[in-house]
Amino acid sequence: MGEELLYLYNIQEDIAYITINRPEVRNALNNKLVEQLHEVFDRIEEDSNLRAVVITGAGDKAFMAGADINELVERDAILGRKQTKRRQELFNRIENLDIPVIAAINGVAVGAGLELALSCTFRIASENAKFAASEVKLGIIPGAGGTQRLTSTIGRTKALEMILLGEMIDAQEALKLGLLNKVVPLESLMIEVKEWTEKIKALPKLAIQYAKEAVIRGNSLGREMGFAHESYLHALSCTTEDKKEGVTAFLEKRKPQFKGK
Repeated sequence: MGEELLYLYNIQEDIAYITINRPEVRNALNNKLVEQLHEVFDRIEEDSNLRAVVITGAGDKAFMAGADINELVERDAILGRKQTKRRQELFNRIENLDIPVIAAINGVAVGAGLELALSCTFRIASENAKFAASEVKLGIIPGAGGTQRLTSTIGRTKALEMILLGEMIDAQEALKLGLLNKVVPLESLMIEVKEWTEKIKALPKLAIQYAKEAVIRGNSLGREMGFAHESYLHALSCTTEDKKEGVTAFLEKRKPQFKGK
């Protein structure tokens, strides 16, 4: 018997789907799942045919309801540093992946669940979704990137409110704050996600990769270096076959046939 997998993984039409599969604990994140997800992203990074990744939770109650409290009981300063560092590494991989990652948020996303969602490129939520940076209520603070990503996503004022008070907000409030790209009925969630993946697949792969890198890296480089990095990535995109095809198709008034080269 092999190791029990805490997730489901499949590929459909060049889109990778990851489903966190711990519904009995509302898909809570534990150390075993962290390591398994690292292995999944090893596979994803090696598959050049993939165009996007979709992450969701099993069931219709939770995307991910934070970290596993049973493990938190044993966490001291040494384990706290070791475990949060490993989770930051995972979420950094997701954020910096060459292809877009869509969080299909099908319920509560609190604590580590919110941090996972924040590392994704796009966040589409069902109407029953709820969000909280709830760590303060356990006597701790976010440790897997939450303080940094939430602040850069919704701004310092509201990030401080969510992190210091730990209160839950609903999907509509999250949408207003800029935390989400879209909110849809639960039964329409994966249909909406499918539409987004189709849009991604219709666009040139390298242009999406370079544009994503310009935004993500530029945010940490500072304004002057961000401009320079954007310029170099633009120049690199000008060398691709897809750039030639895109411009030619535009001038010829036809639909472009991109090849990801």
